Amino acid sequence: MTMLSAFSRRQILRLASAMGLSSLAFQEGASSPAPGAPPSSSACDLYPKIGAFDCRLFALQGERLAEAQRRDALQAMQAYLARQKADFLGYQANQSLSYAHDLSFLLDMHANNIGDPFENSNMALNTKAMERAVLDYFAALWRMPQASASDAGALPPYWGYVLSMGSTEGNLFGLCAARDYLAGRRLFRESDGRIACKAAHAPEAQPNAYRPVAFFSEDTHYSVVKALHTLAIDSFHELGESRYPGQCPFNGGRWPLSAPSQGGDRGPGAIDIEKLAALVAFFAEKGHPIIVVLNYGSTFKGAYDDVAAVGKALEPILERFGLIERPVEYESGHCDLRRGYWIHVDAALGGAYMPFLKMAQAKGLISDAGPDFDFALPHVHSIVMSGHKWLGAPTPCGVYMMWRKDQLLPPDDPEYIGAHDTTLAGSRSALAPAILWLCLAQASHEDLMRKAISCEDVAGYAFEKLSALDQRMQGALWVERTPLSLAVRFRAPSDAIVKRYSLAVMNLNVDGEKRAYAHIYAMDHVTKALVDKLVDDLAKG
Repeated sequence: MTMLSAFSRRQILRLASAMGLSSLAFQEGASSPAPGAPPSSSACDLYPKIGAFDCRLFALQGERLAEAQRRDALQAMQAYLARQKADFLGYQANQSLSYAHDLSFLLDMHANNIGDPFENSNMALNTKAMERAVLDYFAALWRMPQASASDAGALPPYWGYVLSMGSTEGNLFGLCAARDYLAGRRLFRESDGRIACKAAHAPEAQPNAYRPVAFFSEDTHYSVVKALHTLAIDSFHELGESRYPGQCPFNGGRWPLSAPSQGGDRGPGAIDIEKLAALVAFFAEKGHPIIVVLNYGSTFKGAYDDVAAVGKALEPILERFGLIERPVEYESGHCDLRRGYWIHVDAALGGAYMPFLKMAQAKGLISDAGPDFDFALPHVHSIVMSGHKWLGAPTPCGVYMMWRKDQLLPPDDPEYIGAHDTTLAGSRSALAPAILWLCLAQASHEDLMRKAISCEDVAGYAFEKLSALDQRMQGALWVERTPLSLAVRFRAPSDAIVKRYSLAVMNLNVDGEKRAYAHIYAMDHVTKALVDKLVDDLAKG
C-alpha cells in the first residue's frame, strides 16, 4: 500500500485545501503546471509577513518588470532595511560599513577564488592577492610564527583561507580536518622524517585509536553540533550513551549533552575546565583521540574559554595516555608522528576583537583583556573568526587558519581548475577577501584598538543603564553581563520590542526555572543614545 492510498480521496482533497493547494492537482489525469507558470496570486498569503510592504511588490511572473515596478520594490526594501538598521541591537553584526564606493566594480563581474588560496588557478578572475594579504594579517594578529628571510620561496607555517560563509564553515572545516588527522589520513605534505611502523597503534590492538571523540560546552554555537552530525564524528555524549552507559565520571553517571559551563545557565558561560578534564580522561583512557572545541566570544553570553588553562589541565592527561605524540600509520608501511588530540578555537567574535584589547592592555589603557587563545599556545591547532561580526561586512565571511604541517591531502586534485581543491567550498567568494582587505586597509592597529575600547565602553554603559532599570523594577529584568563581553542579556521583552531592535531570544534554565532572555551586542554602530532608546522602551513595557 502506498502512502497516498492510505488516505481517502476526500482526506487528500481536504488536506490540499487546508494547504492552499488546488484540488485539481489531485484529480485523476490532472497535468502538472507548465514550466515557469506564475505562482498563485495568493502565494504571499502563505508566507509570514515581513515589514510593512506588500510582498506582491516582489512577485516574479516570468515577465520583465517595468522600471517603475522595480524601483518601487527596491525602494520598499531599502526603506525597510534602513528602519531595521537604525535600531539594530540584538546580533553581533557590525552595521557601520563603508565599502560600496571602493568595491562596486566587483558587483558587475563574476570573480571566483576557487582552489587553494596559495596556488594560482586557471580561473584568473580572482582576488587571491587580497586573500593572501588578509591571511598574513591574521597570522600575525594570532601570533603565528613568521617565515624568515632564509625561507625565501617557502610557504608560511600556517594554512587557511577566507570563508564564503561565517564561522559555521570554519567550524565544519576545522572539525573535518581534526577528524581526518586523528583518523590517520595522509597529510598534504609528507615530512622527510618517516618512521618505522613497528610502534604504530594497529586498530586490532587498540580499536579506538583512530576513532576521535568530540567535546564542547553547553555555550557552544549550534553549528558545532550540526557539523559533528554532518561529519559523523562522535560526541562524548553519543559515545558515552551507546558504549559506556551510566559511567560518566560525574552527574550521577548520566552523560550530559555537552560539557558543563561554569555556573550553568546563570554563570558567565566559560567552560568548566575541571569537568572537561574528567570527561577527556575517561575517553583518553579508552584509547580515543580527542577533539576539543573551545569558545572565544560565545554566541549568546559572549564568554571566553580560558584556552591556555584548558591546555594546561589536559596536558598531563594526554601525556598519561600517549596522546601528546603518537605514531600513526597513514598508509601501509608508512608512519609519521602526530598528536593524538586537536583543539579548535571558535573565535567567531573574539578572534577579531580581543587582540586589540590586548594591545590596549599592553599600553596601560585598560586593566584586563581576557585569556590568551591564539597560536602562541602550543596546543592550539585551528582558529576561526567571522568577518561580518566585529569588523563588519555586508555578507557573511570569515577567516579559518591552522598549522600547515597538520593539513590533510584533499580527496581530489582537479586538473580542471589548475589548483588543489583544499577548501570546503570549492568555488569561493572573491568579494569576501576584498571586503576584509579594505576593512583592514582603512584602519591601523591603533584605530582598531580605539574601536575595541569604545565598544567595551558602550557595553559597560548598557549594563549600567539596564541594571539601573532592573533596580527600579525590583530585579524583574534579570540583567547580566559576562566580564569583557560585548553582550548584555536581560529578560525578553514584548514581541514588538524584539522586532524593533532585532533582538535574539534564548531560553535558559535558571534554578530549575525556564527563563526567556534577550541580549544586545555593543558593535561599532551601537551608540549610547541607541541604548538609552531601548532602555526607555523597556521602561514603558
